[in-house]
Amino acid sequence: MGPEWRVFEGFSDYSETCAEMEARAEAIAAGRAGEAIWLVEHPPLYTAGTSADPADLTDPDRFPVFPTLRGGQYTYHGPGQRVVYAMLDVGARGRDVRRFVGQLEDWVIATLAEFNATGERRAGRVGVWVVRADLPPGPSGQPREDKIAAIGVRLRRWVSFHGLAINVEPDLSHYDGIVPCGIREHGVTSLVDLGLPVTMADLDVALRRTFDRVFG
Repeated sequence: MGPEWRVFEGFSDYSETCAEMEARAEAIAAGRAGEAIWLVEHPPLYTAGTSADPADLTDPDRFPVFPTLRGGQYTYHGPGQRVVYAMLDVGARGRDVRRFVGQLEDWVIATLAEFNATGERRAGRVGVWVVRADLPPGPSGQPREDKIAAIGVRLRRWVSFHGLAINVEPDLSHYDGIVPCGIREHGVTSLVDLGLPVTMADLDVALRRTFDRVFG
């Protein structure tokens, strides 16, 4: 039996959703609840992961800023971005954190492929990237690469919470208030920015269709 899937309608309050997510993860660890995947959309906000550098918050007054327990640095959440909270029993799935993060990346890559978008991973950069052959190369002459999905998780008692965020059609200028994930030399993109007319509902269908291919 796979995880319970839940789509949250409208914009979800970040603090309330995180509290509910942590409670669910604790219930999973205690054997009182099954695994869960939550598909959420937040109002505009920034979150600071456990490795966030305050210097990377370049416009602290632009949107609310929330410290968070996930790994990683600063990221943005907002309308047009699908946030996927994955509460999965990593203990029952092999107790391999590196493999689990790789599976999350594989899940995003498989989902993007449903729309003929080629997502790639990069050594030393968590998340999923796309090569922008449609844009001029960078200063080094190398093809430009933009981030399309961020990944940041936390494990407690071998149960994961937090998860990933895929850009469908957010306002990309909202990233200007941070250095996303501490990476200055690359930009961010979305499915619609790539010229793909994908809706949030389309993405949700693809996420469900590809989940079992990766996680079994």
